[in-house]
Formats: sequence, structure tokens, C-alpha cells
Amino acid sequence: MGNVVIDMSMSLDGYIAAPNDTPEQGLGEDGMRLHNWMFDDATVFERVYGDLTENTGAVIMGRRSYDNSIEAWGGKGPLGEVPCFVVTHRPIEGADPLFTFVTDGIESALAKAQEAAGDKRIGLMGANLDQQFLAAGLVNEIRIHLLDVLLGGGRRLFDELPKRTELELTGVSQTGGVTHLEYRVAG
Repeated sequence: MGNVVIDMSMSLDGYIAAPNDTPEQGLGEDGMRLHNWMFDDATVFERVYGDLTENTGAVIMGRRSYDNSIEAWGGKGPLGEVPCFVVTHRPIEGADPLFTFVTDGIESALAKAQEAAGDKRIGLMGANLDQQFLAAGLVNEIRIHLLDVLLGGGRRLFDELPKRTELELTGVSQTGGVTHLEYRVAG
């Protein structure tokens, strides 16, 4: 089975989304700042992610991530045709078949994603979802892209963790104003 990976851009003060990051308002300037680093220069995306689409077999996301991003993705998934599993209590009728809405928890979403992904990695999207997966001990790797900005508010990635989680640093690199940190979840 492929690794379950949290891969997130984050401000130095720990925010992965700006205060105004809503479907109605969009990402806003601060939200764009958190994510545009990877698209402003095509060589940066290639250096940091390599063959991300080819190496990812599925994405699991929370409903908030789906709602906030579906328009930006043009109605498709974040990685083109890679299957996406949306953990929610409110499924959507008539969504693109690329999206499967899972209403019976993260373990069920993971089982479906593993079936779709085979030996490829499974990407996670969304702070709350990431926290649930960490709490359940279901994360293998964490990749943080730390930006040189303090947002002072928004949504934190590691805001509500129920227990201590040991990490092993496996890589550090830098592109422009972004430091890329890679960890293996120990134990």
C-alpha cells in the first residue's frame, strides 16, 4: 500500500488558510500567497514535487477543502484525473464522478482510497481531516512548505492534536522564500 501523506503550505505562524478563506470570498491575497509559490515558477513545482500526479493514486479531502477549491480546479480534482474521496456528512448529488463522497468516516475513506491507489501515495487535504488521520495513527509522511510570512490568523494545521506525535526529519530544501520540510511519522 502507498504512503498516506500530508503535504501542506503553511505560514511561519502555523496557518494553512487565511481568515477570509471561504467558498464565497475565495482564497484572498493571503491564501494565494500560501499557494502560488508552487505555480509562479514551473521549475519550482518540478523540483519540489517531481512526478506528483504520476505518483499519487488518490486524494482524501474534507468537505471544506472540496467546497473552497472546486471552482479553482475547474470542477475537476486537484491532480487532474486522480480519484478524490471527500469525507463529509453532506454528500453532493451530481458531482463529477472523479469525486466519491464518503459519509462513514476516515477509515472507510482510506480503504476506498487504498483500493483506488494501489501502491501509489495517498494525499490528504484539509486541516481537520489531517488532524483526524494523525490522531488515528494513519499518516506515514508529513511535508510542510513553510513560507516566510506571518499571517496572524486563519486555520491552523496542527491546532487540535490529541497526543504527542514523534517525527523523523527526512529532508530539508529551499526554493525562494519557502523552506520544504519532510518528515516520516515515527512509530
